[in-house]
Amino acid sequence: MRTIDLRGRELSPSDMLAAVPRATQARAEALDTAARIVEDVRERGEIALREQAERFDAVTAHEVRVPESHIAEALSTLAPEVRSALEEAIRRVRLASAAQVPEPRVTRIGEGAVITQRWQPVHRVGVYIPGGKAVYPSSVIMNVVPAQVAGVEQIALASPPQADQGGRIHPTILAAAGLLGVTEVYAMGGAGAIGAFAYGVDSLGLDPVDVVSGPGNNYVASAKRAVAGVVGTDSEAGATEILVVADAAADPRLIAADLVSQAEHDEQASAVLVTDAAKLAEQVAVEVERIAGLTRHSERVAAALAGPQSAIVLVDDRAMATAFSNAYAPEHLELHLVDAEEAASAFTSAGAVFVGDQTPVSLGDYMAGSNHVLPTGGQARYAPGLGAYTFLRPQQVISYDRAALALVRAGVVALAESEVLPAHGEAIEARFSA
Repeated sequence: MRTIDLRGRELSPSDMLAAVPRATQARAEALDTAARIVEDVRERGEIALREQAERFDAVTAHEVRVPESHIAEALSTLAPEVRSALEEAIRRVRLASAAQVPEPRVTRIGEGAVITQRWQPVHRVGVYIPGGKAVYPSSVIMNVVPAQVAGVEQIALASPPQADQGGRIHPTILAAAGLLGVTEVYAMGGAGAIGAFAYGVDSLGLDPVDVVSGPGNNYVASAKRAVAGVVGTDSEAGATEILVVADAAADPRLIAADLVSQAEHDEQASAVLVTDAAKLAEQVAVEVERIAGLTRHSERVAAALAGPQSAIVLVDDRAMATAFSNAYAPEHLELHLVDAEEAASAFTSAGAVFVGDQTPVSLGDYMAGSNHVLPTGGQARYAPGLGAYTFLRPQQVISYDRAALALVRAGVVALAESEVLPAHGEAIEARFSA
């Protein structure tokens, strides 16, 4: 990993972002391709999906709509220890997600004048689960459970067909769907799956959804942008990111392990350490080099750590570290600080904040109870991670009786006249005319 020394400099947020740029070239190249794939599925439906499966997944003649028997079979062969872990993760995510559903609130503006704020679930959701460099049953949980907690009635799931599984979805993905009672499952991947969810595929009995959620590669993220406005989407998740803020008391071994754990995901993954302790920075660099070569996906890790998106950043003090983190707005933020609990409130822009050295990102990926589908690429400045609220629509329900309307009658008419919309006022007056 390279080391960037920002000490002794007055830096704006844009200067800080320029020091450790995100890997964006692949995303830019994916936009046009993803849009064409989505449009192809919109026009040719199942035929396009099958051609894409042959081209991208080396699969032909597979069952795109997965029979329920395949789900039952996968569930019956699931390793007991994996099933137990998935069931516990489901329980924890369900508990945490329940806190994200607001209760209806009634506001009495005056006698006979009531506004109720309510949150309505969407009717139908399409969940995408990637199937490339790893298997993600945890992502099934992170997407399906919040939708169920929100009250979504119909949940469809898609994941790429696997050549080494005879064209079926990976059995662990199917088993996770089975544990959650999801039976509408499709073996389709990438941008094509997002297009199928958005526009539907009649020959498969796939109806369009209201919201598409789930992580994926650059083509999946770009496809979400292509269907935005047709359906709702969660954030355009890109390559994973971890930013660790640490002080001199931090353990370099734990920091290195956490940086490598996220670099394991993808060659474009971002792994960043920000510290005001030069000795710690040196120790972490040594530890990263030592363990990166020992891990199973060492080549992938090495590529991610050597990329411009990864670095050890030296800053003057805690204030500068905080400013850097808030400007960068990482997907995952770890605080390895002696006063991490107290310091956490100052770190305002992050998809999720992991407080203290016993709360690694890996915990959040699986068993913390929090959701691991989080905004990347700086979107944490303005966008949340996935939650039950992703599938809820706030609505205002207004109820006035005649007396309450009479109290504001003149005001409505006056404002309507000032905006040169006299029919608005006339609609009020009609209720008081003979």
